[in-house]
Amino acid sequence: MATDPGSFEGEVAELLVALIRNGCVNDGTVESGHESRSVATLQDYFGEEGTVLSFAEDRGNLILRIPGRDAEAPSFGLMGHLDVVPVSPAGWTRDPFGGEMAGGEIWGRGAVDMLNMTAAMAAVFKRYLHQLPPLRGDLVFLAVADEEAGSRWGVERLMASQPDLIACDYLLTEVPLPSVATPKGRFQPVAVGEKGPFWRILRSRGVPGHGSQPYRMPNALLSLARGCSALAEEPSPVEITPEWRSFVDALSLPGDLGPRLVEAATVDAAIEELAETSIGFARYAHACTHMTLSPNLMRAGTKANVIPDAAEAQVDIRTLPGQDASTVDDHLRKVLGPDYEQLEVEPMMDFPSRASPASGMLWDAIAAAVDSLTPGTPIVPTFAPMTTDARFFRAGGTVAYGVALFDRQLDLGGFLARFHGNDERVSVSSLGATAALYARALERFDELSST
Repeated sequence: MATDPGSFEGEVAELLVALIRNGCVNDGTVESGHESRSVATLQDYFGEEGTVLSFAEDRGNLILRIPGRDAEAPSFGLMGHLDVVPVSPAGWTRDPFGGEMAGGEIWGRGAVDMLNMTAAMAAVFKRYLHQLPPLRGDLVFLAVADEEAGSRWGVERLMASQPDLIACDYLLTEVPLPSVATPKGRFQPVAVGEKGPFWRILRSRGVPGHGSQPYRMPNALLSLARGCSALAEEPSPVEITPEWRSFVDALSLPGDLGPRLVEAATVDAAIEELAETSIGFARYAHACTHMTLSPNLMRAGTKANVIPDAAEAQVDIRTLPGQDASTVDDHLRKVLGPDYEQLEVEPMMDFPSRASPASGMLWDAIAAAVDSLTPGTPIVPTFAPMTTDARFFRAGGTVAYGVALFDRQLDLGGFLARFHGNDERVSVSSLGATAALYARALERFDELSST
């Protein structure tokens, strides 16, 4: 197989544009998503129907498996999700669902999260589907629904109902990061784990009354707003993982900044220092070292002149290894104080943080593929502050990583700002490089699995 980036660019770009234009926007409701549009696009692209499972109307999941030469050999999975998050069009320079090409980049929601990777994986898989001899082990392609809202209509249901259909020993998926420049040269991050989602719903109760007479009225909105503000502002628990230590060590930061970033007592001050020059990297550093709490949705009241008797907020909470539901609940109790007993706290999602080892056949295959495309670039394990579908596979023992190749002028902070942000876009050259990375990693993995 031709595995140079240029051999993939046009094909991956064309598929990415089609996926963006499908507008599979997932707002968290069962009626959104419409991933079946992109399932149909991929079926046309592959020329194969595959297996389609839908657990809600128009929420399709596509699975294709190419049997390997040896039933005992390890299986390999390529998984991308088809849904994207909503947009605020007023903040965009171009149509977020136009898939426009400008300046060598494709613009649109999903361009980096993660339709770019889904398209690159599809291009590599198609070559094995129609042109190349099979790998020693099975090769699985998964294009799944609902990743952006917790995976209820995607991998969670697939795991519960058809685990053998999607099973694989090794998996490539998100989260990708660009290479990082340091005084000693560049390195390529590879996500080996991710934070665990422990989302919570907070509810408060009050007494209804006329908005013209608020004096000493128990206003449900005010009590909940105080709590949400406290959760956002109070320091949260710190956990320094081995992956964070490896990442910081690879950065070769000046002075004592590196050592301060890997000590719980000094990390907050070090992050504040980082924020003065790179707010994007500071946010990433904070997320990789802290349990994070972000109140992102609040509902209350019926109209402007009625004091609300009920209010509800949804809080996005992410934990690191060593932190669990008790860590979350203890922190809520500490920060909210007496108000905690007056609130109803309901779990939306509880899933512990997990990581795969930074070693073994797939790790070595990625290292070889990266070096072949960007010579002299070592790979370094890192932790994804986001939550992905890889968590379901890691829970069952699958080794799962997230990696892609991007243009070198794109720094870490700027890249992360494109996730769920305005003007999301990716270069066509990055698409070709990422597909070439997957192709070469697969080839090397097949060689290693035969030894």
